[in-house]
Amino acid sequence: MLDDQAENKVGLILSGGGARAAYQVGVLRAIANVLPKESKNPFHVISGTSAGALNAVSLASHAPRFRTAVRLLEYVWKGISSEQIYHPNARNFMGSISRLLLPLLDSKKSDSPVALLNSAPLREFLTRVISLKRIQRHIDMGLLDAVSVTASNYSSGESVSFFQAMKGLEDWEGPHRKGMRAQLTLDHLMASSAIPILFPAVRIGTQFFGDGAIRQLAPTSTALHLGARRVLAIGVSGNKRAVATEEENPIQPSLSQILGHMLNSAFVDTLDNDLEFLRHMNEVLPYVPPKALKSLNIRLNEVDLLEISPSKELNVMACEYYDELPENMRRYIREDSSGTLLSLLLFEPGFCNALWRLGYGDAMEQESRIIEFFHAE
Repeated sequence: MLDDQAENKVGLILSGGGARAAYQVGVLRAIANVLPKESKNPFHVISGTSAGALNAVSLASHAPRFRTAVRLLEYVWKGISSEQIYHPNARNFMGSISRLLLPLLDSKKSDSPVALLNSAPLREFLTRVISLKRIQRHIDMGLLDAVSVTASNYSSGESVSFFQAMKGLEDWEGPHRKGMRAQLTLDHLMASSAIPILFPAVRIGTQFFGDGAIRQLAPTSTALHLGARRVLAIGVSGNKRAVATEEENPIQPSLSQILGHMLNSAFVDTLDNDLEFLRHMNEVLPYVPPKALKSLNIRLNEVDLLEISPSKELNVMACEYYDELPENMRRYIREDSSGTLLSLLLFEPGFCNALWRLGYGDAMEQESRIIEFFHAE
């Protein structure tokens, strides 16, 4: 049974990033190995975005046995292929480009999906590998407090965190973001992972939603709103210690490079910036008199934060596995591209297994910190 003391509630944040989410599974395997063998789900709150939402919901649906939940995720990611996620054939791709460009010339509204790839295989795939019906039962059993899936509302521009939770947790609203209680469905998962331009938007109720990483200005806020006071964030950015370099004789960037650059800002920068903000808040709070916060009616608490993120550049890693990319997709993603878009779409065993190994190794480098984090009083 999870500890009921509010200050000990643990949140897990799984960010987006397409195929990069395989890295998270390697980290989770290391955590499972560090914790006692028969451990139940060690997280009170599980918050996922984009591909991270798929991992989050899978963990929640197998909460009674954490190692089993991780083993099932490993089975999925180690055997995954792009054909299970999207249709990469040239006819669909070229037809999608036409549907994408024609509305720029014609102001008439259309109900046709605007996307370069068909994500129907992903829906079929998720139907086979995820059981959403178990989540509420596990919440009622006290195995977790809440699980959330974040998507972006194309109409309002808001980041919306749909959460399924125990009684007592209420909806919230903030600048450009809000939390809404919901019974999670495949539509929520499809919406959260619908990378703009690449995958079609998904209707939830009367609104259309896309990838949750877009406009998600504060990825940690959902877990904190749902009661977490200690947060483990598994990022999928590249090595932040790497030094940026400039090409001596650059050529005009390709469409895939431009798109990859835009998406990288959404998937990487927001989580990194949010974690940096939390660190600064933790440094400042001890110097703020409690009476001052109380007089201003402000509730702020220090957050015990553990971040595990890639020690290598995932874009560079992806380029090493370029030959795994389906042949018809190679027409649109060049081998000499930056690797950003490639790392998002390379749902293939070689790359995903390499990410798993990196995640496992990076987490084990912090084994002592992981033990300290989960045994904090």
